[in-house]
Amino acid sequence: TQPYTLPRRYYTSYPLIHPKSYPIMSDNEYNIESADAGASATIPMEAGQIKKGGYIMIKGKPCKVLSISVSKTGKHGHAKCNFLAVDIFTGKKLEDMVPSSHGTTVPVVVRSEWEIIDIGEDDELTLMDEGGDQKTDVNLPGYPENMAQEIRDAWNEGENQVSVTVQAAVGIEQVIAYKKVAE
Repeated sequence: TQPYTLPRRYYTSYPLIHPKSYPIMSDNEYNIESADAGASATIPMEAGQIKKGGYIMIKGKPCKVLSISVSKTGKHGHAKCNFLAVDIFTGKKLEDMVPSSHGTTVPVVVRSEWEIIDIGEDDELTLMDEGGDQKTDVNLPGYPENMAQEIRDAWNEGENQVSVTVQAAVGIEQVIAYKKVAE
């Protein structure tokens, strides 16, 4: 007698491969390139949703909105939002006009408190947060012009305890405020 064969409709056009014949990846071949959660530096938002005091990206720079004026256009046009804003890192005023129903980008701005441990020769700061984590990639601010010297004077070569506020957006970090901590 002949061995039993499957009817023709059960045959596939591709060969069956035994699972054990697949290559197995070892632990040392498994590599994760980045450790972030995929968070973006900006988020999309409809221009009409942005409010005074909020943030907006203008010409690739993160800005704080000073004023918004909405102009109604003709019969079939869009209402336009005219944004007057100031760059959060340089203080320069920028202006942008966007139709209110169109999308624009808003920077994700994060502020954090740090204590000054040391101020280096080239204005680089060594900072420490409440958890004991240290940060060395921030310099004294260039804007406003006199703030860097005010921070140096308040710190007084380590005699006084000074706390700084670091603002971060779109990959840039800068000291925006300081205060002397009472002993």
